[in-house]
Amino acid sequence: MSETTREKAEAIMADVEDVSAVVLPEPADANAIVRLAEADATQGAEIRTRMDEIDMEDTQSIISFGSAAQAELQQISQSMLSGVRNKDVGPAGDSLRGIVSTIRGFSVSELDMRREQSWWERLLGRATPFAKFTARFETIQSQIDKITNDLLGHEHVLLKDIKSLDLLYEKTLAFYDELALYISAGEEKLKDLDENAIPAREAAVEAAAEDQQVMKAQELRDLRAARDDLERRVHDLKLTRQVTMQSLPSIRLVQENDKSLVTKINSTLVNTVPLWETQLAQALTIQRSAEAANAVRDASDLTNELLTANAANLRESNRVIREEMERGVFDIEAIKKANEDLIGTIQESLQIADDGKAKRAAAEEDLKKMEQELRDTLASAKARRDGVGDTANTAVPAN
Repeated sequence: MSETTREKAEAIMADVEDVSAVVLPEPADANAIVRLAEADATQGAEIRTRMDEIDMEDTQSIISFGSAAQAELQQISQSMLSGVRNKDVGPAGDSLRGIVSTIRGFSVSELDMRREQSWWERLLGRATPFAKFTARFETIQSQIDKITNDLLGHEHVLLKDIKSLDLLYEKTLAFYDELALYISAGEEKLKDLDENAIPAREAAVEAAAEDQQVMKAQELRDLRAARDDLERRVHDLKLTRQVTMQSLPSIRLVQENDKSLVTKINSTLVNTVPLWETQLAQALTIQRSAEAANAVRDASDLTNELLTANAANLRESNRVIREEMERGVFDIEAIKKANEDLIGTIQESLQIADDGKAKRAAAEEDLKKMEQELRDTLASAKARRDGVGDTANTAVPAN
């Protein structure tokens, strides 16, 4: 390993210590959602601001309720994924690539003999023949330099990821807290609808003139439908908040793993690689000594191998020739085997015929049963035509 590489590895240690010193805040309790009645002045104002975003006559405002809170978090995620290839995210990228390949109908990369191997192939140690061939003719020092440069590259990327994950954690935590405000605002809006708006609409329907009742009833129905949509949206926000809370420890776990890897890589560059070079130098001397000893041994063994090989070949060829001379035109074992196969074929044919007859008889019984079940079902359907439909009790109340 070059002295420049060693200096770079030692310089990165300061960055490793900086990222390791960062302490991330803990999220609030998932169930700790402050209600409007219990909120202080600041929180109450925040909740009312989010309640004002809901327009019960605008379906889009209900559907998009709370989505603005995720905008900044989404920008950070997109920034981290920008320029990242499928191969860089492991099995997740393989799954995404598989979906795209299925839509397109084929995968061009599978046709490329020089394509980069999948994680599964690398796990099994299946190096491409071209890579093996090339590695045989590379110098030891160039291979060590390639390894160290690759490790340095990984170290820089991991340090960048750790800092990006700090920001992602911060924004995810903010999104988590923001969801609590939206959930509280949504529940407060639902409470207001149930206690005030909907009863007022019901009273308006009762008090309306006959020619206005249909319109008033439809307005009441629309309000109830919008209220149900809002309730489902609030439920989705609760689920999103729960998933967001679960992602926070995941981000911290990934960070801790990255920090451990950075430390391990740095230790490898500073301590392990020089040990490799020492051991490889010893291995070179040992290998040269072994090759010289093998050359002497091979020269000594050659004569003995020739003598023993010729004697063994003579004995083997003599045995083969004598066996062929004593062998008949047909082997009795072959005749017996052919006769057994013929008998077995006849027996199987008879058994198949019997099985087919039994299956046809069973099929006739099944056909009769299915025909009877169809008749019973049609008769039942005819009997239910006079039943009450799903729209019962939804008519406009009469004066």
